[in-house]
Amino acid sequence: MVGRKSLISLLDFKYKRIYKAENGKRGGGKNKKGADGADLFISIPVGTEVHDDTGRLLADVVEEGQTYVAARGGRGGRGNARFVTPTHRVPVEFDEGEKGEERTLQLELKLLASIGIIGLPNAGKSTLLRRLTAARPEVGDYPFTTLSPHLGVLLEGDRPMVLADIPGIIEGASGGKGLGIKFLRHIERCPMLLWVLDLSSPDVASQYETLTRELRLYKKELVERERIIVLNKADLVAHEEILRWERFFRGRGETTLAVSAAEGSGMAELKDLIKEKGRERLHG
Repeated sequence: MVGRKSLISLLDFKYKRIYKAENGKRGGGKNKKGADGADLFISIPVGTEVHDDTGRLLADVVEEGQTYVAARGGRGGRGNARFVTPTHRVPVEFDEGEKGEERTLQLELKLLASIGIIGLPNAGKSTLLRRLTAARPEVGDYPFTTLSPHLGVLLEGDRPMVLADIPGIIEGASGGKGLGIKFLRHIERCPMLLWVLDLSSPDVASQYETLTRELRLYKKELVERERIIVLNKADLVAHEEILRWERFFRGRGETTLAVSAAEGSGMAELKDLIKEKGRERLHG
């Protein structure tokens, strides 16, 4: 298996599940050894984990061109010369080529992104991604707008920062409810998270508590990961309400910024904050 950045999904494996390399060729006369089975290279997206049929992790392919030998090919058979003995000078025996190794493997793709954008359904994550990057995910005025992760790139000088918009997390997501852990796994590799909260919601704090609880239940260290609390939809609430929630989260030690992804306000400040956090992480 070979990691390829040009691939973005495991969709090909939905339609083709069995891959066969050649068996080894049989040996022959005139001192001829059978040829080994030819290699078969299977391309997989960078970020793919390879597990055996028990779920044990065998390889984590995270770089372009990184290879993992999933199964050994068949070895060529021995030719007649290998059977020569002092009393058996002209043998006609030979080996049949060996069959290749057979294995059942499970592939799991986890996105490679610098920043994961998380929040409850309809918090405005996809719109935020559009504002921060050139990505153009489809958005609509209904829950679970995003049914698959979207990626965008935010440039910091010559260093690109990849942002991933993760489908909405709801109560019980850590146990598989809604889109559940199917998408929670994608934020495991993100060193920084944007927690997007909807200021127009009746209870902003409950969104924060839901995200905290579901991340902790899924993988505790995700709650401790560096984050920015993005208070979105600031255009829909009074200024006093914005100040109240900013004080609330900053009082809990959170880096907090109010924005309106729909109108674009606060985007420059958010980009600067993301870049600042990124530099802090790189330089300690």
